[in-house]
Amino acid sequence: MSQDRFEALQGSRLAAELDESQCRKLAGLMELVELEDGDVLVREGTSDDHLFVVVSGALGVVRHPAGEPPVALHTLVPGDLAGELSFIDDTERYASLLAEGPTRVMSLRRPALESLLKSDPEIVYRTMRAIIRTAHAIQRRLSSQSIELANYIYKQHGRY
Repeated sequence: MSQDRFEALQGSRLAAELDESQCRKLAGLMELVELEDGDVLVREGTSDDHLFVVVSGALGVVRHPAGEPPVALHTLVPGDLAGELSFIDDTERYASLLAEGPTRVMSLRRPALESLLKSDPEIVYRTMRAIIRTAHAIQRRLSSQSIELANYIYKQHGRY
């Protein structure tokens, strides 16, 4: 089973800067989670200390505004990370994560990563860099979408 975790982690963004031995060590701290279509991995409004890596299948990022139908915000595919902000600072989750078909994810708990601080700080450092790169990519995507929306509204003179 640890070979499965290693192979799953090796192809992810989380392991982008890890060498093979570092990747094996981090994979040993992670758990594989199997989800069926529609299973909820995490619920909006909760917080915990898990970081997820999509191994196969897809996770829908879904917001459930009060009294309104659910809104699909994004789809995460193999290699993508999920829950990075809650993992870092216990931030409440903005959206739920739902399996879109059979999906496998790997889960890393913050205390497991922190257990490497004294013995292998380079793994912690490189893992945190991967998480921050993911957060930056999300911010760039949101900024680009915001500019596109503003340009659309401006060109339409505020009319939809």
